[in-house]
Amino acid sequence: MRVDQFIPAYHRGDAIGDTATHLKKFFLSQGFQSQIYCLSRDSGLELESSLFSSFPQPAASDITILHFALPSPLTKPFINLPTRKLIIYHNITPPQFFIEFDQELARLAHLGRQELKSLISNVSLALADSDYNRQELLDLGFKRAEVFPLFVDFEKYKKPPSPLMYELIRDERLNILFVGRIAPNKKIEDLIKVTFYYKKYISPLVRLIVIGKTSSVPKYYESLIRLADEFYLQPEEISFTGHIADEEMFALYQASDVFLSLSEHEGFCLPLVESMIFDLPIVAYDSTAVPFTLAGAGILIKKKRVDYVAELLAELFHNQSLRKKVITSQRQRLSQFKQMEQGKFLLQTLKSLMK
Repeated sequence: MRVDQFIPAYHRGDAIGDTATHLKKFFLSQGFQSQIYCLSRDSGLELESSLFSSFPQPAASDITILHFALPSPLTKPFINLPTRKLIIYHNITPPQFFIEFDQELARLAHLGRQELKSLISNVSLALADSDYNRQELLDLGFKRAEVFPLFVDFEKYKKPPSPLMYELIRDERLNILFVGRIAPNKKIEDLIKVTFYYKKYISPLVRLIVIGKTSSVPKYYESLIRLADEFYLQPEEISFTGHIADEEMFALYQASDVFLSLSEHEGFCLPLVESMIFDLPIVAYDSTAVPFTLAGAGILIKKKRVDYVAELLAELFHNQSLRKKVITSQRQRLSQFKQMEQGKFLLQTLKSLMK
């Protein structure tokens, strides 16, 4: 019996790609035949996957999994398979976030949601990596949707961080960190406004560090650069690192004082878990999947008042008792993630599909 996965673009270090890799290893360890089939992949992943063009004729007893996050040429052939089918839904950013900056991305987001609806009557089960995503699937009309939390490779974070990067950043400034692709739903302009307020009214010793790919939505990134210039923020006060190596990212997690997210749409938000791993206190806006991922950890804010957020960061920076309390809550939540029995859940899921 085969348990295969479809993923449009297979990337190393990508949350979806890492989940697919983990699942394949698990399926193989349980005695199933398993492969990842993709349309494109990063160099070096040729031995881990096969191109979709080589997908063999499956048996009706096989199980096929589609990782769904964007419209893809894989969806139609997936629907037509004779196998038992399930999807893992990684969420689609609503198109309205892109309209001002990229009409094509807005179109793709709209098509993705329409394509997702086409799967409702064609899959035996829909899995979602957060309860927020699960509820979205149920609201769309999926009859059976369950939570399968995003896979986190905790061993990955044991790599030694870059000492050079740590020394470059670790100084007297309040280091505010955000990690995520530079996209409109992340509301990075709000982070810039908080940084400006902090500099002007609290202390000039502040730095905003944004780690993430800057080429996803070029017009949005350009608007952020203009906004930083309008606020006279200097290179030492705001840094867009782009995509960086793991050891450099780990160093920035360690050298930062707070992780701040004012994002208005998240399907899971892996950087929240990463912040827990590095004992970096979290302040996050109460939106979409964020409260489900935090589950009581960190500090969840209901309103995005710039002055309130900036003053909260200052309090968290100087009040060691508050900082310790926040880190304790995050360690408790991290322990819950580590105790999740994903393997057991997967086996039960496969058995339910075999009936």
